Amino acid sequence: MKKLIFTAFALAAIAFAPNTFAQTKMVGGAAMYPTKNIIENAINSKDHTTLVAAVKAAGLVETLEGDGPFTVFAPTNEAFNKLPEGTVPTLLKPENKALLSKVLTYHVVAGRLSAAELMAKVKAGMGKTELTTVSGGKLWVMQDGKKLYLVDEKGGKSWITIADVFQKNGVIHVVNTVLMPN
Repeated sequence: MKKLIFTAFALAAIAFAPNTFAQTKMVGGAAMYPTKNIIENAINSKDHTTLVAAVKAAGLVETLEGDGPFTVFAPTNEAFNKLPEGTVPTLLKPENKALLSKVLTYHVVAGRLSAAELMAKVKAGMGKTELTTVSGGKLWVMQDGKKLYLVDEKGGKSWITIADVFQKNGVIHVVNTVLMPN
């Protein structure tokens, strides 16, 4: 009887306790905690060291630590490696801070848009939906089966490889290609 009562209390505690493990995703070998902000999580991802360096060089750390909410389409190191040789070192130079900032803020949309919300917008938009980025540019979200992808202003395509990495101040969707504004 004691074991049954203990089990009932244990199950009740599990049912009513906040389950942060269910909301925590792994990105770049690190747990992404919904109680941390975008920057606090991103610095732990081995797959996003180039993005973090670029955010620092562009002076956007404080912004992405802010309240938001933000939807960030976060390119991986591999995505940055797809750019023409020399592009990343050139963008990271102090004299190119404005251009770097434009490229990075092109990956950010105001609000917290989950994959389900993006999918609903795509279906309502007859196969695609247009998003306005923080930089003022346009991105189009489309669907292929159960996968979402983005098309940038230059026609480049980037797949969302990890969706719904929720943060205290928004959500990150990991993408496999750097999106480029006009």
